[in-house]
Amino acid sequence: MSSPLRDAIAARVGRGEFPGVVALLARDDDVTVHTVGVTRFGGDVPMRRDTPFRMTSMTKPVLAAAALLLAEDDRLDLEEPVAKLLPELAGQRVLRAPDAELGDTVAAVRPIIVEDLLTFTMGYGHIVTPEGIDPPYPIVRAAEELGLVLGRPEPRTPHGPDEWIRRFGSLPLIRQPGETWLYNAGTLLLGVLLARADARPLPEILYDRVFAPLGMSQTGFWLPADRAAELPAMYMTDPATGKMTEQTDSGPELWSRPPVFPSGSAGLVSIADDYLAFARMLLNGGVHGGTRVLSAQSVAAMTRNHLSPAQIADGGFLLGGSGWGYGLAVTVADDEVSPPGRYGWSGGYGTTWFNDPGAGLIAIVLSQVGDLLWGGALQEFNRLAYEEYGRS
Repeated sequence: MSSPLRDAIAARVGRGEFPGVVALLARDDDVTVHTVGVTRFGGDVPMRRDTPFRMTSMTKPVLAAAALLLAEDDRLDLEEPVAKLLPELAGQRVLRAPDAELGDTVAAVRPIIVEDLLTFTMGYGHIVTPEGIDPPYPIVRAAEELGLVLGRPEPRTPHGPDEWIRRFGSLPLIRQPGETWLYNAGTLLLGVLLARADARPLPEILYDRVFAPLGMSQTGFWLPADRAAELPAMYMTDPATGKMTEQTDSGPELWSRPPVFPSGSAGLVSIADDYLAFARMLLNGGVHGGTRVLSAQSVAAMTRNHLSPAQIADGGFLLGGSGWGYGLAVTVADDEVSPPGRYGWSGGYGTTWFNDPGAGLIAIVLSQVGDLLWGGALQEFNRLAYEEYGRS
């Protein structure tokens, strides 16, 4: 069946930009799924509606929802210092400048609070410069030497949560808490904090509080071996050669066993319909199948912008002019896709999702080609989701 979005996906698959893509659009009970192509270049296994994908940073909104559920149960307080549950972070100092030597620090003006982890304003994360992300500053080199894996999620950190947070606590912050939006590290710390708050491993928390209530039976930090074998091959263009190459450090065997460090930033695998259940719960104000999962107040807090205009500007190309809620982006101005109010996030291995409350629209596009985010496909697919379903 032809449609604007399916035709655009098929054209890009035909040009060799993707081996295959799964796209899902939903409004109310009307759900359309497009499955195009195969799971690897040169392969013959078709993309299916239930093909599993590495969701990478689409993990972040799920973790944020879990944090809010624990807050609703008074297992944590968003305004309390993180050092209450993560004493390893007590007394962290702040670099005088992002490129300063590790010993060139000043005192923090205030403690990091739990909400800072959700809004990525804790004072630590990716350093964005005109030359790129995370230049070889002393703080970047030190984190690498500690094996923290603060950027791409693979190869994975060898450290369990307690050792990981101990090592992180040995580093100074890059900016003052509350000052600047810095991507990614906040949800890595948040995953450790949630496990401490609920006194059990993060995978158990997410299963009991999010996956089971929403019927997300194909989502987790690992898969049975037969399902892990169905993960599509992962590709990314090599900037040095301009050629798309397979990335082999996230193979099926890695996903067939529980991780040493369950990453709250990028650790989940899922399928389109599972993520739809999560997205639909948010769009419905926290209700799933007639049952309240998350309070309306928590959903509203999660999906509204918490950044100042200056913080949005400092976010550079990673934010792209959007604001940030808890674990996800929130558009604050008209853009080439829609009026403000759209929220969601993407994953660096080639996945993306948004909800538009005004249009009642959910769009999920899943590939395992990182170029989805940078080659114009993301904007095209998002625009065509509206064209396919209309704007009202």
